[in-house]
Amino acid sequence: MYCPKCGKEYAFSPNFCSHCGAPLETSKQAPRRLMRSRKDEKIAGVCGGLAEYLEVDSTLVRLIWLAAALFVGWGAIAYLIAWIIIPREPEAQSVTVVTPSVHATSASPP
Repeated sequence: MYCPKCGKEYAFSPNFCSHCGAPLETSKQAPRRLMRSRKDEKIAGVCGGLAEYLEVDSTLVRLIWLAAALFVGWGAIAYLIAWIIIPREPEAQSVTVVTPSVHATSASPP
């Protein structure tokens, strides 16, 4: 990595240039998206997906959602709306490796 402002090269990835103080670009992560979970689903994956997005335990999200459904009254309707609106997480694609097999032809003596 190098500083685009002063040209100093670094063997590691700092946040700022130690020579001129310019911010250095680090590898940017793709923005997280709210999606219904496939791994952590009880009904439709809404609470599991919300827990993954917020980086909290899914049981806590389910308890809060249940309390909202029982005591406030909007929890069940909000769950149905979220089920319809939030897209489902794409399936994990399995990678299959094809190795060519080499068949040795045995030559039989004449």
